[in-house]
Amino acid sequence: MTNRLTKIYTRTGDKGTTSLANGHKVDKCHPRIETLGDTDELNCLLGVLIAELPAQEPLRKLLLQCQNDLFDLGGELAVADPAYTVINDAVITEMEQQIDAMNSSLPPLKEFILPGGNRAAALCHQARSVCRRAERRMVELAQQETVNQISAKYLNRLSDLLFVAARVLTRQQGDEILWRPRKPSTPKS
Repeated sequence: MTNRLTKIYTRTGDKGTTSLANGHKVDKCHPRIETLGDTDELNCLLGVLIAELPAQEPLRKLLLQCQNDLFDLGGELAVADPAYTVINDAVITEMEQQIDAMNSSLPPLKEFILPGGNRAAALCHQARSVCRRAERRMVELAQQETVNQISAKYLNRLSDLLFVAARVLTRQQGDEILWRPRKPSTPKS
């Protein structure tokens, strides 16, 4: 592998623009850069979550694959060429199989659950919410430019995977915390 970065700072972005991998300059607040940033934030959060998991936890391998997939997805966004795709239907099918396998050991949901339960599960829920934001950004970007629609689908499935993984992690150490809504008040006449 060749050196990709020989100098960390370049000063080329000091005026609010950045270059995509294809060489085009865009504003740092461009929807493509926002989507890249949210995807990067999600990847970082998965790294924190993985660091919380015991070495023997089976989810570690799965989440590490998700981190690699997110780098691939980020690469698609940075190249900004509709012909350049890495995330494909096979990746989605594999993820759906993982979700189904994890979900098969869980009782059916009858109530909404609150994020939490333990630190790893709470981080998983936080990653899920960041994933949903990245997905919204991808949808926004797709309204303006061509993107790999399977990558948008990937983010949707990843948030599902993270929800199921949070349930698994919570149940390893106890029960899920159920939402207990307050009763609505009735207006006095």
